[in-house]
Amino acid sequence: MQQTPAARPSPHSEAALGAAAAGLGYLLWGVSVIFYKQLVEVPPFEVLAHRSVWSVVLVLAIILLLRRGPELIVLLRDRRTMLTLAGTAFLIGSNWFVFIYSINEQRILETSLGYYINPLMSVLLGVAFLGERLSRPQIFAVALAFIGVLYFTVALGTLPWISLYLAITFAAYGYLRKVARAGPLEGLFVEVAVLLPLALAYLWWLSGHGGTSFGNGGWHIWMFLVLTGPMTAVPLLLFTFGAQRIRLATLGLMQYLAPTTQFFVAVFLYGEPLIPAQVATFALIWIGLGIFSADTWRRERELRRLAGLENRG
Repeated sequence: MQQTPAARPSPHSEAALGAAAAGLGYLLWGVSVIFYKQLVEVPPFEVLAHRSVWSVVLVLAIILLLRRGPELIVLLRDRRTMLTLAGTAFLIGSNWFVFIYSINEQRILETSLGYYINPLMSVLLGVAFLGERLSRPQIFAVALAFIGVLYFTVALGTLPWISLYLAITFAAYGYLRKVARAGPLEGLFVEVAVLLPLALAYLWWLSGHGGTSFGNGGWHIWMFLVLTGPMTAVPLLLFTFGAQRIRLATLGLMQYLAPTTQFFVAVFLYGEPLIPAQVATFALIWIGLGIFSADTWRRERELRRLAGLENRG
């Protein structure tokens, strides 16, 4: 008697599963501001140090569980990629620090603004380093974002440095990770491993100068410090799983889940004041992102249509 082969998931069910995973990953990135708000009593540098330590532990465990040790060894022997990942480690580490700092200082709205600007920064990096050309809608979208940031600066008399730093560092991080020959899991391990010596040195120094929050804080403090590892790795794994199963245009639209969640958390949960200058800035950037997303969606549909015509031919 012949055995019936196991049914494979349909493309539609795979896409639905991918969309759910990516959406959950972005949602976790969005609500992570609530998570890190529980550590507001802990200095940002100490939170960053623990995030590096516990991420190394968790990601290494996942690599061993998934039997991806050989891939990690190959990566560790690639000097050029290791140098690139050393650079991305600095970018993501400093990005994490400013993110944590903004939450401690009750400036989550600036964090949200930064991650809204990020896709447009990525486009500019593509123009500068990859020779990509902008369409007219993309030029208009970038111009609106620039006008929004300029208006914010003039109206408030201060540059939204948190927003700009988060957007620039994450866009640069994404660009370098794109050119680096490293899987998301193995690459993340190398990055947090690069940060690990600095993290351990800082925690050792802190233990001799007043003690760490991990040792002196209550049980909820050390629990949340340990959970910074899963809060770092789990959204990334969900995002990677989803990105492999859904279209790029869909993924591009879903990325706004994180800053949108942060925006609502800041305004409605933590009561951060939304002043007119911020409203105008967000409005300009939202309009720009709407134009940018519509153009991206249109261009992908056109590419799919042309690909279908070629296949028929």
